[in-house]
Amino acid sequence: MSKTNVKPLGENVLIAPEQPEKKTSAGIYLPESASGERPQQGKVIAVGESDKIKVKKGQTVVYNRYGGAEVKIDGEEYLIVSSKDLLAIVQR
Repeated sequence: MSKTNVKPLGENVLIAPEQPEKKTSAGIYLPESASGERPQQGKVIAVGESDKIKVKKGQTVVYNRYGGAEVKIDGEEYLIVSSKDLLAIVQR
């Protein structure tokens, strides 16, 4: 299954979480277990068909830390999050 073939149902959104930095500004590499927290920011990959969804594919969003369901598609980790758990759109 390819991520382009995944269509969330209802008010759900498919998000690719941003990975935390693995290197500090001083050049020290951090192990994955160092942060211990899930990311709260990611890129919208696909959106459901509900009119209540206010985000679009390609936008970066902030979501509830413990919201969503983790899924693995083609070896990549994604989150399926309810639009109610989306907190903000990051404008860069």
